[in-house]
Amino acid sequence: AAPARPPPPRGGGAGARSTLTAGSALGLGIAVTWFSLLVLIPLTAIVATSAERGWSGYIDTLSNPQTMAAIRLTVGQSLLVTGINVVMGTLIAWVLVRDRFWGKRVLDVIIDIPFALPTIVAGLVLLGLYGNGSPIGLDWAYTERAVLLALAFVTLPFIVRTVQPVLEELDHDVEEAAASLGAKRLTIFRRIILPSLVPAIFAGAALSFARAIAEYGSLVLLSGNKPFSTEVVSVRVLSFIENGSTASAAAVASLMLAVALVVIVVLDIVQRRVSRRG
Repeated sequence: AAPARPPPPRGGGAGARSTLTAGSALGLGIAVTWFSLLVLIPLTAIVATSAERGWSGYIDTLSNPQTMAAIRLTVGQSLLVTGINVVMGTLIAWVLVRDRFWGKRVLDVIIDIPFALPTIVAGLVLLGLYGNGSPIGLDWAYTERAVLLALAFVTLPFIVRTVQPVLEELDHDVEEAAASLGAKRLTIFRRIILPSLVPAIFAGAALSFARAIAEYGSLVLLSGNKPFSTEVVSVRVLSFIENGSTASAAAVASLMLAVALVVIVVLDIVQRRVSRRG
C-alpha cells in the first residue's frame, strides 16, 4: 500500500502557501493602486521636494527661529490635547455606554459634530464664544489657549468613538463575578476593564495627535497666527508656499510627517506592552 500523504500545512506554518484567486488578486491590485495614488506617491513627492535645496537648505529651513517656534507650539499643544482627550474621551464614552439619562441620544449625536462641521466654521463659532466680547467672559482669542481650545474641539470624537464600541462589547458577567468575590470597583476597572480598553484608547490617541498637528481651518481665525506666539505649522507651511518657497514648505511637512509616524509607533508599542501586562 502507498504511504499516506501528510496533511497539508494549515495557518501560517512554514510550509503554508498563500494563494490568491483571480478576484482577490484584482481587489488587491486595485487597493494598492488606490493607496499609492492617495498616500504613497504624494508622500514620496513631498520628501523628494524637501530635498531640492540639499541637506544644508533642509537644516536651514527647520532651524529658522520662526519655524522652530511654530513646530514647538504645534507639537506641544497636540501632545497636551491628546493627553486631555485620553481622559475626557474615555470618560465621555463611559457615560454614553454605562449611564442612562435624559438627552443621551442627543449627546451621542452631538459628539460627531466636529467631524461634520467645516473647521473654518468651527473657528468662527469658537471665536464668537471665546473672543472679544465673549458672552461667558473668556477672552482667549489670539493666545496659546486658543490653539489648545481649537485642537480640543476638532479632536474630541476620536477617542470617544474608538472606546465606545469596545465598552459596549465588554462582558458584564466577568465584572459581576469579580465583584461577588470582593473586588472593589477600582480594582475591577484597573484589572478587567482597562486592559480591554487600552488598545482602543491608544488607537484614538494616535488619531487625535495626527489630526491635531495637521489642523488649519479652526486656527486661522482663533489663534491670530502671530509669529513666535500663536503661529502653527500649517500656517507656516502656507506662508512658505505663498512666498514661492515650495522646498521649504515640503521640508517642514516632511518633518511633521516624521513626528506623526514616531508618535504613532511609540503609542502602538506602549499599548502593546500595557495590554500584555494586563
